Amino acid sequence: MPAMTASPLPSRPSRPPAHILLIDDDQDILRLLSMRLNALGFRVSTATSAEEGLARIAVEPPQLVVSDIRLPGKDGLALFEEIRATRPTLPVILLTAHGTIPDAVDAMSRGVFGYLTKPFDSKVLLEKIEQALQLSHVAGDGEGSGDSWRNGIVFCSSRMATLMEEARVVAATDASVLIRGESGTGKELLARAIHRASPRAKAPFVAINCGAMPEQLLESELFGHVRGAFTGATSDHPGLFKAADGGTLFLDEVGDMPLPLQVKLLRVLQDRAVRPVGATRTEPVDVRVLSATHRDLEAALAEGSFREDLYYRLDVVTLTLPPLNERREDIPLLASHFMQQLVRKYGKGIAGIAPDAMQALAGANWPGNVRQLYNVIEQCCALATTPLITLPLVQRALRVPGVEVLSYAEAKQRFERNYLVQLLKLTEGNVADAARLAERNRTEFYRLLQKYDLTPGMFRREGGSATADSGSDAPD
Repeated sequence: MPAMTASPLPSRPSRPPAHILLIDDDQDILRLLSMRLNALGFRVSTATSAEEGLARIAVEPPQLVVSDIRLPGKDGLALFEEIRATRPTLPVILLTAHGTIPDAVDAMSRGVFGYLTKPFDSKVLLEKIEQALQLSHVAGDGEGSGDSWRNGIVFCSSRMATLMEEARVVAATDASVLIRGESGTGKELLARAIHRASPRAKAPFVAINCGAMPEQLLESELFGHVRGAFTGATSDHPGLFKAADGGTLFLDEVGDMPLPLQVKLLRVLQDRAVRPVGATRTEPVDVRVLSATHRDLEAALAEGSFREDLYYRLDVVTLTLPPLNERREDIPLLASHFMQQLVRKYGKGIAGIAPDAMQALAGANWPGNVRQLYNVIEQCCALATTPLITLPLVQRALRVPGVEVLSYAEAKQRFERNYLVQLLKLTEGNVADAARLAERNRTEFYRLLQKYDLTPGMFRREGGSATADSGSDAPD
């Protein structure tokens, strides 16, 4: 049975190619669909089973999955359930040659984006594909189209890909977002990306760390003050809510905000109006609030240090940044990205990172997360004197002592050479004295010096009177 009827294919507007994953155990259908979608400018990958499809999604996440419902092993609906559990924003269109109305209703009720029965009209399939991509904002033409909105966020891991898909979807709304994650994971970077992908992208993005200033100063910074409101208030100050009007206000470490200010913040979010300190009138504001914290807010709610009503105002959508130790596949990509930035900053002729050094980076513990990785690469770039960042540089930056495994012969030679150097330093190049300390005769001692290309003159001080032949032979 043919996969689709021969209706002429509508043209697509020019835009960056979207990646579509086709899953079907019929190679002829895969070939036909791939040819038609490639001709329309899509980037297509294929799989012949649900398991292969899931593996491809993990390696290179697509923007849309089109799958047959009848697959060997796991069927299309089971595949969809697994995709939904791990990548809830990834749209799925199911195809079947044995469709019924109850099947379609069941699939749609579970959240499948589209359900088409073979043979289907190619125009109808393309319309479904375009609608699905519009929903996931891949085919949009707004400020956040393409990848520029997430500049600076570097990743290849499927976990980060899922997070960024969710961030892009929520960016198109005005919902408040609470960004969670350990210190150094890049919470402000994600907040800026959400702002750039939002309809507010051309308006200001204003950030403040709520735990970095005392309560009275924080109140004035957020809500503003009028002249004479307190000692030192010699002029009106609009505050950050007014500065961010029409745009986005990012409240970093919002979990550290004092309780009295939490009450006032809640009032601003509810009324969409702000009253400066010392003022009697409120002023309307149109601000989207993004917030972030590394604290356990649920525990703070239980102990009474964070208001429950404010929590639900801020936590409409939660996005959690994983620690770097849980996205290790991103470390080589991040390290190379930071190195390129820092090479430009310092004007160094560094071409790359040595394989053993990169292996050390990938295997290191990262309590400081991405911020710590940047610091390590910066230190390596600042100290590098060769075209490659080497393992010793990385170990130094990580404060990990290098462990060098030598053969017995190599260890003996290194010890012997260092021992001779120390003796000659001690005796200022006087071979007789050095031989006496080593309890060796001068002839044997000279042979040892020749073995290691050491000359007594290297160790004599300028103007010194020591001679290599002074003194008598030491006993054998």
